[in-house]
Amino acid sequence: MSGVVSRVRPPLITGNKTYHQITEDICASTEKLPGGGWVMLLMMALGLLTFGGVSMFFTIWYGIGTWHLNRTVGWGWDITNFVWWVGIGHAGTLISAILLLFRQKWRTGVNRAAEAMTIFAVMCAAIFPGIHMGRIWVSFFVLPYPNTRGPLWVNFNSPLLWDVFAISTYFTVSLLFWYTGLVPDFATIRDRAKGFRKKVYNFLSFGWTGSAKHWQRWESLSLILAGISTPLVLSVHTIVSFDFATSVIPGWHTTIMPPYFVAGAIFSGFAMVQTLMIITRKALKLEDYITIEHIESMNKVIVLTGSIVGVAYLTELFVAWYSGYVYEQFAFYNRALGPYWWSYFAMMSCNVISPQFFWSRTMRRNIAVTFALSIVVNIGMWFERFVIIVTSLHRDFLPSSWVYYSPSWVEVGDYMFTFGLFGTLYLIFVRVAPVVAIAEIKSILKTGGNQYTGENAEKHHAHSSHAHVAHRPNLGEADKP
Repeated sequence: MSGVVSRVRPPLITGNKTYHQITEDICASTEKLPGGGWVMLLMMALGLLTFGGVSMFFTIWYGIGTWHLNRTVGWGWDITNFVWWVGIGHAGTLISAILLLFRQKWRTGVNRAAEAMTIFAVMCAAIFPGIHMGRIWVSFFVLPYPNTRGPLWVNFNSPLLWDVFAISTYFTVSLLFWYTGLVPDFATIRDRAKGFRKKVYNFLSFGWTGSAKHWQRWESLSLILAGISTPLVLSVHTIVSFDFATSVIPGWHTTIMPPYFVAGAIFSGFAMVQTLMIITRKALKLEDYITIEHIESMNKVIVLTGSIVGVAYLTELFVAWYSGYVYEQFAFYNRALGPYWWSYFAMMSCNVISPQFFWSRTMRRNIAVTFALSIVVNIGMWFERFVIIVTSLHRDFLPSSWVYYSPSWVEVGDYMFTFGLFGTLYLIFVRVAPVVAIAEIKSILKTGGNQYTGENAEKHHAHSSHAHVAHRPNLGEADKP
C-alpha cells in the first residue's frame, strides 16, 4: 500500500524534495558565509539603530520635552508606534497557535519567521511606554511586588497596567512557543556542526536525541502552549484597545474597539509577515518551501481581516451619527474633514481599498503585487493608530487649546531606532537559526510535497503501487492460504 495522495490539494513543498535535501536547503543559511545582500541590509539596520540611538539618548537624557507633545496632545508618535508594533506582533502567534490547533499544514512554511517577528515586534513595542514615562530608570514601578514605597502601589483599575500584564504574558508564552519549535532544528544543526559551534548548538538543543519520548513530550508541550496562546491572541490587543475604550474622550469611548483592534492587529501582522517572507524566500532561495500557496493563503486572511476593519470604520461613522451625541459626531467630522484629513483618507484607502485587490486569485498569487500591498497595508495601519490617537486629542472641548501636532526629529529618530532594532535582530536570527521549521516541513512532506500531491500525485501513486508489486516476494505453494 502506498501513502495517501491527492490530485486536488495544491503542493506546499515543490522541487521533489527528499528529507536530506530539506535539511541541506534550510540549514544552508546558518552554515555558509553571509552574502553581500545580507551584509548590506545589516549595515542599513545598524545605521538606523545608530541614528535612533542618538534620538533615544536625547529622550532619556533631556526627557520627553524633546518631543512636540503639548497640553492637548499628550500621546503622539510614541503611543502610535507602541500600538502599531503590538499589532504587528499578533500574526506570529496566530499562525503558530491557532493554525496548529486547526491542523492547517500551510503554516509550516512561515510559522518560524512569523514567531520570530512576534518576539522582536513586542520588544520594539515595549520601548515606547518605557520612554514615555520620562524616567525609564524607574520603570520597575509598574510591577506590583512587595516594596518599601509605603502605600504607593500600582493602580489596578488602570488599563495601562493591564497592558503590562497582557504584553509581558504574551511575550513570555510566545518566546517559549518559538524556542520549543527551535529545539529539534538546533539539534539537526548540532549534528552537522563541528568544534565550538557544535557545543553552542548542543547547549541550545537541550540534549535533544530525537527519541520517541522526546518527540512525544515536544508535541504535548507545543499543543499546551498553543492552547495558552490562543486566548492571548484575542486578549492582548483587546486590552490595548481598553487604553482608549475605557476613557471618556469622544472618538475613543466605543465598544467596537476590542474586536476592531484584534482584526486590525491580525491584518497588519499578516501584512508584515508577507513583507518579510517575500524578501526571505528570495534572499535565502527558499521558494520551494515558502510557495505561492503560502502567500495566497495569507492573502486570504488579509482580505478577510481588511474587510472586517473596513466594516468597523463604517460602523464607527454610523454609530457616531446615530448616537446624536454632538461631541462624538464632531470627533469623526474632524477626522475626515479637519486638519488631519490627509491621514484619515490615507488610512481608508490603504486599509479598506487596497486589500480588495486580493479578491482576485491572480492578484493573490502575484509576488510583486503582494509585496507592494503588504507595505501599503502597514502604512495604512500606522495611519489608523495616528488617526485614533492624535485626531481625537488635538481638538478637545476647549477651542482655545486646539493645536496642530507634528513630531520632532527626536520622535522620528525613536521610531527609526525600533526599525533598526527589529531589522538587526531578524537578520541575526536568519543566520543562527533555520528560518523555516525543518522538523515540521519534513512531517508534511508526504502529504504536501509536489511529488505526492497535485498534478504529480496520480503518477507517483501508480509508480509506488507498481514498485510495491514488483518487490513483493513470491509465495510458494506452502505459503499460499
